[in-house]
Amino acid sequence: MTAPDQTESVSHGVEAQYRQALDDGRFLIQHCAGCDRAVFYPRMICPHCGADKLAWTEPDGRGAVYSTTVVRRKPDAGGDYNVALIDLREGVRLMSRVEGIAPDAVRIGMGVRARVIRQNGQGLVVFVPTPEAP
Repeated sequence: MTAPDQTESVSHGVEAQYRQALDDGRFLIQHCAGCDRAVFYPRMICPHCGADKLAWTEPDGRGAVYSTTVVRRKPDAGGDYNVALIDLREGVRLMSRVEGIAPDAVRIGMGVRARVIRQNGQGLVVFVPTPEAP
């Protein structure tokens, strides 16, 4: 008996489902029916209660910057950009970036909203500032 091909399991698993939704322009997280909590990054088992009752759901998309840093690059390499940890209203935290403002203008506590963009042929979740309170 041969071991299953890891590439095959990844291409059909929860991460593949998440990536496919992004490629289709949709941002999804999981919700556990066992403990009624949101889950991100995609998993097979709830990290909070151990249940396998995870369903895909579209988050509200609003959140707040938890932390941020600026990655400095030469202008000919694309220029500076920020990397931020974002706390969504659903209670999950994810790493992304805030677009639409200068990288060093991103502030902790800033209200943001998710959007899906295409980069290098794949869907990607980024955030834009919003005047709404986080």
